[in-house]
Amino acid sequence: MRDSAQSTQWIRKIGADLPTRDALLLALQEQHTRNDALVAERDQAVDAVDKKSEVIASQQKRIRQLEEYLRLAQQKRFGSSSEKNVLQGDLFNEAELLVDGQGDDSDQLEENAEQNKPKKKGGGRKGLSASLQRIQQFHCLSEEQKAGAIDTFFEKTKEELDIIPAKAQVIEHMQEKAVFADADGKRTLVTAEKAPHPLGKAIASISLLVFIIISKYADGLPLYRLEGILKRYGGEITRTTMANWLIRLCTELQPVVNLLEEHLLASQYIQCDETTVKVLKEPGMIPTGKKYMWVMRGGPPGRSVVTFNYDKSRAGIVVERLLAGTQCAYFQTDGYSAYDAICTAEGIVHLGCWDHVRRKFVEALSAAPKKGKSKNKKPSKAQVAIAKIGALYAIEARMDKQQLDDDKRKAYRAQHSLPKLKALHEWLIENESKIDKDSKTYGAISYALNQWPKIVRYCEHGALRISNILAENTIRPFAVGRKAWLFADTPAGARASAIYYTLIETAKANGIDPYDYLMFLIGNIAKADTVEAYEALMPWSMK
Repeated sequence: MRDSAQSTQWIRKIGADLPTRDALLLALQEQHTRNDALVAERDQAVDAVDKKSEVIASQQKRIRQLEEYLRLAQQKRFGSSSEKNVLQGDLFNEAELLVDGQGDDSDQLEENAEQNKPKKKGGGRKGLSASLQRIQQFHCLSEEQKAGAIDTFFEKTKEELDIIPAKAQVIEHMQEKAVFADADGKRTLVTAEKAPHPLGKAIASISLLVFIIISKYADGLPLYRLEGILKRYGGEITRTTMANWLIRLCTELQPVVNLLEEHLLASQYIQCDETTVKVLKEPGMIPTGKKYMWVMRGGPPGRSVVTFNYDKSRAGIVVERLLAGTQCAYFQTDGYSAYDAICTAEGIVHLGCWDHVRRKFVEALSAAPKKGKSKNKKPSKAQVAIAKIGALYAIEARMDKQQLDDDKRKAYRAQHSLPKLKALHEWLIENESKIDKDSKTYGAISYALNQWPKIVRYCEHGALRISNILAENTIRPFAVGRKAWLFADTPAGARASAIYYTLIETAKANGIDPYDYLMFLIGNIAKADTVEAYEALMPWSMK
């Protein structure tokens, strides 16, 4: 009994020392609270790390993007501007460029190799043009040296190109007049006819007007330089006077330009492009605001027409105005969306330009980081795309070399170009999702896919071209001249420039020297007063 009582007492003592149930529950809740706080701190730390990782990844992505822009800017400023043979350094790695794990037919390799093959250098200096006037200069033996010879002869041993510097002179027009007297002694005068001058009493001869036009619009010399040149020759003509002559002469030349535009709009195939021009005194616009010069080219072989038109806007309404009354079936441009609406409204087939597609990949290749030299380096997507596009251009080069007619060109493209276009389209779709969306290469692939319906239409007709290069080449002299004269002072001056570029580039497109054509045109324009007379002043009429 005594032991039992002691045990009970001991148990009661232990029970008194143990925490109560409420105390245990409270302690457990406090522990859970601490655990939840730790978990929350851990989650916050993880979120902070994730956010910092996202920021770092975003910054790294932005850095790569800016590095692309920087490399592209450096290439444009310091590198070659030509897009020819951009894969020349990889000539012997064509198989790797074309396959890239995708596979392709073997004759694409041959086409690219043919396109990238270095051209053979000429055998020497070309001879002087046979159309130049020849003046013979004889070098004779002395009588002592010829003494006893049975015969003498001359042998041509050298040709030299000689230039006669320009010389200013004054042309005095002298009209003969005859005096007649009748029976009553009344006298009358009869005056010889004088060829009319397009500017009336202006002191500029036809030759001087043509010299000014060619110097500014074909050779890119601004009027202030021409002012100094003429002063050196002895004829002091201010740039303001020359500018007034050019603007006044445009009124006389406008009917010819109107006829050229009619011929252009009647053609089935027209190419178009536009570029910026600064006009200081355009009403309602700041002097530095962008205005535009539009160029269109078309017409059948032997009657090509190039027209320039100035407008302060780049909106689609300008294209609508330029194409008003057109009969063309095909209209080729770059990817500018303003052309789409007018083509849809007029039922015109809108063609794209492969030059612009290739240019996107060339820019992506220029913006990519340079890889070290390695025999087994894997080509970039841009390199593969350029090689595949090069195969299409090689087909066009072969047809040009063989001088195929339109029907044969269409059949040749159906056999050779269409399969490669299909393979390229599949390659673009497959690789679009594999590339960073902020990269230049992704932009090039997206541009190609967006333009795809337009850039494959050149296969529909043999007369169509793979690119808009003729219009771009035509607008290039304007862009070069713009670097010299920088801006037009007024809209009238810009429109005058458009007229002179129209006449000069149309003459060049028909294989006629611009100086000869302008001498013919301006020399006869004052006598033209009918549509037939103006038709006789077309470049092909002179030719």
